This record gives sequence, C-alpha cells and structure tokens, in this order.
Amino acid sequence: MPACPALLIAAPASGQGKTTVTAALAQLHARQGRRVTVFKCGPDFLDPQIHAVASGRPCQNLDLGMCGEADAKWRLAGAAEESDLILIEGVMGLFDGTPSAADIAIRFGIPVMALIDAGAMAQTFGALAHGLATFRPELPFAGVLANRTASEGHITLLRNSLPAGMGWFGALPKSSDSLPERHLGLLQAAEITDLETRLDALADALAASATVDLPKPVNFETAPAPEIKPLLAGQRIAIARDSAYGFIYPANLDTLSALGAELRFFSPVAGDALPDCDAVWLPGGYPELHAEALSNHHKLWKALSMHVAAHKPLVAECGGMMSLFEEVVDKAGNAHRFGGLLPGRAVMQKRLAALGTQFADLPEGRLSGHTFHYSKSETPLTPLARSTKADGSDGEAIYRHDRLTASYVHFYFPSNPVAVAGLFKKA
Repeated sequence: MPACPALLIAAPASGQGKTTVTAALAQLHARQGRRVTVFKCGPDFLDPQIHAVASGRPCQNLDLGMCGEADAKWRLAGAAEESDLILIEGVMGLFDGTPSAADIAIRFGIPVMALIDAGAMAQTFGALAHGLATFRPELPFAGVLANRTASEGHITLLRNSLPAGMGWFGALPKSSDSLPERHLGLLQAAEITDLETRLDALADALAASATVDLPKPVNFETAPAPEIKPLLAGQRIAIARDSAYGFIYPANLDTLSALGAELRFFSPVAGDALPDCDAVWLPGGYPELHAEALSNHHKLWKALSMHVAAHKPLVAECGGMMSLFEEVVDKAGNAHRFGGLLPGRAVMQKRLAALGTQFADLPEGRLSGHTFHYSKSETPLTPLARSTKADGSDGEAIYRHDRLTASYVHFYFPSNPVAVAGLFKKA
C-alpha cells in the first residue's frame, strides 16, 4: 500500500484563491527538491496548466463523476509511489456538486486544508471554519489557512476565533500578485509571460506567512494502471495545440499514446500546415480570440476538408467544432469566416451557455466528458446522437459527417479507450 504526504486544498466557494495557493505550495516544495504531484478536482483544463508549471510535472484530473472512482484510485496510487508530496486542488466550494471535493477526500482519506478568504471577515472566520470541519463528520479535516489578511492584528483575531484544537496553517496577506483570468477561468499558462516570477513571489509569501511543513503520509490503496491494447499502433494523429486549442486533458494524450498512436502537434494560430497524418483532433479552446489568424489560414481548412473527403477521422470538440462552422461571431458581434466544413455558425454569448458532466453513447461505445462553453451553434445538421447529463436529461448534440465527429463535449478518453480507438482509427 503506497504512502505519501497529501493535502486537498478546498474553500467555502469559488474565488477564494485555491488555484493560487495550490500552485504556490507546489512551487515552494518543488524548488526545495521535492517531487510534487498536483491533481485538480473536476474537469478543468486551465488550473492544471498552472500547476504543471509550478510542480514541473503533469497535473491530472480527479472527478468521481466524469473520470470515475477506479480512474482516481490508480492515479493516486501511482502518484504516491513516485512523489514526495501530493496536492489536490478542490473545485468550487468544498461540498458543492455531486460528487464534490469532499467526496474525494472522504473516499481516499485525504486531509483537507480549508482556504478561507478573510479579507472582509473577523470572528465569523471561526464559525465558517467550524462549519466546514463538522458539516460531514467523516471528513478528514486538517485545518485552515487564512487568505487576504490585512495585518498581524487581523491574523491574531482570526486565529483566536477558531475552535479549540483546530489546525492552523497560517495566513497569506492581501496581494495584487494573483493570476489573470478571462471568461472561462484563468489564462492558459503559456499566455502568462511572467508566470514563473508570479509563482516564485507567491511561494515566497507563503513561506514567510504560513506553515509549509509536509502533511502526514496517507496510505493509498494499491491499484495498477489499466491495460490498454495498442489498437492505434502505427497510426499518426495530428493534434492542434496552441493558445486557440489548449483544452487538452493530459490523460487523453496518455491514452492515445498507450493505444500506440504517434502524436504530431501543430499550431493553427502560428500558421502551421496540417501534419501528414491518419487522423486529426481539434480540441477546445479560444478560437474566437484568434479569429483573424485562423480565418486566414485557408491552407489548413482546405487540408482538413480534403482529409475528411478521404474518409479519414477528424474529432472536433467545443472550440474545435466552432472552428469547423462557416462562421464564428465573437462577443462584440463581429462575424468571422472559419473552416466551412460544417454548415452554420457559432455565436458567442454574454452568459455561460452550458456546463456539466455528459455521457455520450456513440456507435464506437460510451464515453464520459464535460461541457463548458459561452457560445451557441446554429446549424441545419441533424445530430447523430445527444449526450446525456448526469440527471438523465438531454445534453449536447453530437454531429457525424463521414468520419468527422463534432460536439461541444470534451471527451475524457480514459473512460473508454476502445471507443476512442474507434473514433480515431483509419479505415
């Protein structure tokens, strides 16, 4: 049974600073020479990019809904065997969602550090901490860290408000050194040009203001990684990866490699040509923010059109699907010509259009995934199928034209590698 110090960083709500503090902890311990593995609760793409930079190691997702308990079990066991510290960033509030970050902590016995934004709070800090610690008695609650504190006096007041015996991880002062965001969350790591400098400053603040000793080891259940047959051996898959197409689960790349595929990355924003390949994957991202460069990349759209005409597989998710419509309308109302492989257009909305776990029953098999987008598609296409939400209601449309499969759903490839092989396998 592998053992490793581990901590789940949670909060009462979103916006409390979980990503910042988790990344700061990872940076602090990694620069001390420790092997730090970070996980992110929930189907997030952006936070894991930050954590990968801070820790110097890939950041995987843990989600008992989309990924499943078995997936989380073997990933945690593997991390425990090759790490000096495991950090897990929670999602939303500690008890929000079904399943929640608390469910992960309880299932695997991972102690929880509650991060509380105390910027506009005094003794209520103690009441909030008490509620988080006792709401579910089975929760392995380790203590609290106060964020955005104003002074030493404020810190003393906060600490004195805690129930007797509650763990105290320290405090972080108010700082303008937070991480920049846009409508889907944080900026992608590659877009933050001074990310290393920011992370070092955050780690320094943490070291000066908080307790950063290693938590106690957690015993994780032994669980081997699942065996994946090389069903895509000898096949080349071209994958768009840049600031417009960056929503890629590291586990998806691992699955394609385990299936035997050779992965060839290219950047549509930089004007790269489509690599010589047997199949293509256009992941989600922000194509609407790079409309000028993408709309003028006529060679790529022609190459993709010829690729589909040759009955070769093309999987397009969310932003990838948006790119294949004839037109994309940005938030300012400006229309941009895009790929034209699918009839219709994608129109950016002022509010979130869809969010949540989805399950898709395709001819190749059942895949789990997630949807999170600010656009709506307008197309005369008849869906091949519709995904199903966690409550059983209809989810996103999934379109199929020859070997082109397009949807707003971001598929989690480890949920069914055989189905993934069917999506990408050449005829």
